[in-house]
Amino acid sequence: MLKSYEPATGKEIWQGEAGDVEQAVARSREAFPKWATTPLAVRIEMLRRFANVVRKHADDFAELIARETGKPLWEAHTEVQAVVAKVDISVTAYAERTGQKKLDSALQGSAALRHKPHGVMAVLGPYNFPAHLPNGHIVPALIAGNTVVFKPSEKTPVVGEFLVRCLHEAGIDDGVAQVLHGGPEEGKQLVAHKSVNGVLFTGSARAGIAINRALASDPSKIVALEMGGNNPIVAIPTPKIEDAAATIIQSAFTTAGQRCTAARRLIVTADFYDEIVPAVRALADRLILDEPFADPAPFMGPVIDNETADLLSESFLALMSRGGRPIKHLKRPDPDLPLLSPSIIDTTEIEERPDIELFGPLLQVIKVEDFDAAISEANNTRYGLSASLLGGQPKDFERFWTQIRAGIVNWNRPTNGASSAAPFGGIGLSGNHRPAAFYAADYCAYPVTSTEMVQPRASIGVGLRDK
Repeated sequence: MLKSYEPATGKEIWQGEAGDVEQAVARSREAFPKWATTPLAVRIEMLRRFANVVRKHADDFAELIARETGKPLWEAHTEVQAVVAKVDISVTAYAERTGQKKLDSALQGSAALRHKPHGVMAVLGPYNFPAHLPNGHIVPALIAGNTVVFKPSEKTPVVGEFLVRCLHEAGIDDGVAQVLHGGPEEGKQLVAHKSVNGVLFTGSARAGIAINRALASDPSKIVALEMGGNNPIVAIPTPKIEDAAATIIQSAFTTAGQRCTAARRLIVTADFYDEIVPAVRALADRLILDEPFADPAPFMGPVIDNETADLLSESFLALMSRGGRPIKHLKRPDPDLPLLSPSIIDTTEIEERPDIELFGPLLQVIKVEDFDAAISEANNTRYGLSASLLGGQPKDFERFWTQIRAGIVNWNRPTNGASSAAPFGGIGLSGNHRPAAFYAADYCAYPVTSTEMVQPRASIGVGLRDK
């Protein structure tokens, strides 16, 4: 029996049985031919109806997201808006990235480039953005003509179910887009199923690596992995200290630090440390931490569950035991709930800092000698999703952009909040070079080239005996 709880209260809000993988994939396979041959204009129109359905239910949708994830209601509303906006962005992206082309051809024939859908796509969603992030796979996949089996995170099944219900209300057949509830076992079965043509995943590096390993011997499946990061935000001298501090806070603690693009490491040059670190600490002290519907509205709510809160608390203590110096302690007002305060710890003296993604409101601070050392430290990770530079001049950012290994490189902006009108993805343990967002169209359809003539026309000019 699967169950979902409100992180802020501990109340159960849903229970249900795991779905049948074989049945779900069979229904999706059966629905594929008809959906794939539905005219593109009709598929787009149905997705536009879906956007209107989400608009109609926006308040209920946002409330559900806030309840099941614990994120503040204002932030849940921004997630619903992103779900709506994804349709128009995906339509534009599909036209730009996978459009038809006429090519040169011999003998007065024609040649063309067109794109085909892969077939049945498995979408595995995360809990931090349980509507927006899987929707970023689902909408491009459906526009391209694929059918979708969506397994939401077992921690946020209600939001996943609501999302798919909106697709059905828009007139999209329940075989074309369906939700499959389940845990890791159902996820493994879905990924490995012989009738699944693609796997679109957003989640932890550990799970993503397991998917990659499981499919290593099956090159027939398209696999797109978005796996988070140990993201650096580098701070060098700037007169805008308050703005820099606010940018660091936004990077590290928005969504209670549960964003794949969240800043995990604040790397500060020695000549700026005594100015910026106290400013970040002072601003962190002012953040309102509360349940999603509190008044005044909180900046951040709880992490997803008590297991996650326990892990983060243990990680903070582990960093202290290895030489970390607390700047702002990690606190948990109620041991029975996963509400954690934003925490900051200086890990400069730890010789071998753990290169892991601590998915929550825990920011490590590292003091370095100069900008060279800052770039080196920023690249001291197996991940490569997002990085940001605060301060400096255009020449500094040009150097930073050139040398940093990441898929998103920002200047005087947070590490998170990437635009859906641009590609989104990373390198190393952060992804497998199949960026999402605007480039999702690339992995939802494959190119097919054709040379064509109305009637056969050919001759053999060499190598034939005389008649």
